[in-house]
Amino acid sequence: MKSASELLSNETAQVYWDRKTYASIEDQLAASKKSATVYVGNLSFETSEKLIHSHFEMAGSIKRVIMGINKNTKQPCGFCFVEYEDIASSRDAVTLLNATKMGDGRVVRVELDPGFRPGRQFGRGSSGGQVRDDRRQKHGGGNDAGRG
Repeated sequence: MKSASELLSNETAQVYWDRKTYASIEDQLAASKKSATVYVGNLSFETSEKLIHSHFEMAGSIKRVIMGINKNTKQPCGFCFVEYEDIASSRDAVTLLNATKMGDGRVVRVELDPGFRPGRQFGRGSSGGQVRDDRRQKHGGGNDAGRG
């Protein structure tokens, strides 16, 4: 199993920089080192909190799950934050659960997160959902039918 320092090394090449919340990638990485939260991407729009709990509790005790929602429709938009009771569990989640298949068949992306703040649950794409979905539409990729 990788240590927290190994997970955070070369992090800038692997982590989305939340420019609306953090002034620099360094600020975000410093917050990530102290956080017990992970970002989970590539969820189906129908993925339930119950399914997330059952999949992610393999890494440790979960404090809460915050579902990502479309800022316009207020419907789920394919991501969530999982906040663990301790930092070690969040590191275990990245190591053990990244690129694993959920019970609904979706392969999820799990990344260390600097910690949930109100407002981060909303999609940031121009459509109200995720930026990644906007890019897919713009470049002719269509919708990901498995997402919902």
